Amino acid sequence: MSGFLAGLSVAILPLLAAGFWLGRRTARPQNLGDLGTPVEHATFETLHTASLAAPPLRAGLTEETARKSARRLRSLLGTDALCLTDREDVLVWDGVGDHHRTEIMELLSGPLESGRGEAFPLTCTAPDCPVRWAVVAPLTVDDRVHGALVACAPRESAVLVRAAGEVARWVSVQLELADLDQSRTRLIEAEIKALRAQISPHFIFNSLAVIASFVRTDPERARELLLEFADFTRYSFRRHGDFTTLADELHAIDHYLALVRARFGDRLSVTLQIAPEVLPVALPFLCLQPLVENAVKHGLEGAADKCHIQITAQDAGAEALVVIEDDGAGMDPVLLRRILAGEDSPSGGIGLSNVDDRLRQVYGDDYGLVIETALGAGMKVTARLPKYQPGVHSAGRLTRE
Repeated sequence: MSGFLAGLSVAILPLLAAGFWLGRRTARPQNLGDLGTPVEHATFETLHTASLAAPPLRAGLTEETARKSARRLRSLLGTDALCLTDREDVLVWDGVGDHHRTEIMELLSGPLESGRGEAFPLTCTAPDCPVRWAVVAPLTVDDRVHGALVACAPRESAVLVRAAGEVARWVSVQLELADLDQSRTRLIEAEIKALRAQISPHFIFNSLAVIASFVRTDPERARELLLEFADFTRYSFRRHGDFTTLADELHAIDHYLALVRARFGDRLSVTLQIAPEVLPVALPFLCLQPLVENAVKHGLEGAADKCHIQITAQDAGAEALVVIEDDGAGMDPVLLRRILAGEDSPSGGIGLSNVDDRLRQVYGDDYGLVIETALGAGMKVTARLPKYQPGVHSAGRLTRE
């Protein structure tokens, strides 16, 4: 959906070029130089100006984003004034004639209700005010009118009416993309809450039971394990954003494994091979720990003998390659496919499907989990993490208070 909207946004822009050029011809002298024909020059200026106006709008329709984008939008239309409104008030007025704010809001009641653009003559007693007409184009997201773009000019113009409508459509696409971004963020937050809620009560009970068993026989060991438990739970329930670093995630995994080793002793062995250059890579919060927990459950708790888990993180050019492998009981590939498709959710399966979904949401479908397994053959889970991804930034290292 977001890809379609982005494509629609780009497709709209060339349609604006002709109207933009006609408006700018009357607004200021031409200064084309040797940059091609007037239409080619107008197309370039339209695309460049739109690219500057888009980033603020991708954060939604607020006073701040309206202020940052209004001048660029007015430049697209070549008008004397332009304002952006929500359903209640003018968010920003760029250009002359801002004394028309109240009148504009009175005229907007019809377009905001109907969702259709209109043009109105303005009443003005100021002899030096060039603003005499207002073209109103509603801003809609999912068929709901969120506000309006109002272009003001000295005279009525059919070209301005059409151009304002196209610009408003383009702005609406940016606002819809912002809404999708916010929906994705809310979904990720909900999934993180689901992961937190999934932290096994059995794991918490078993960890506390192990700590209690050392209180009398080895108080220092009990103290160390209690600190490991505190650090692990603090990380799991932290509120520092949707993303973390590979270093912090591995640090939390180390706390988790310390508690598991205390319970199972020599039955569990773990090997880590981590390339230092990938430690700063940002990734979705609680992305790897569920994979390690899954390896412990299927590799150790389902087996009567020892289990070995290997965790590697390698530098793969523009990506970090993280592999978590165990030699435990494995899983039926048919059952695994049902789990990842959301058709089945046995114990431990929610972690796999949750992580796979979040990786695809953040990085795209090419970055889902790659899982190799069979009954009795263990499991190998591979996650590819781009080193640089727009919007993926760590909130910073979490330190013990």
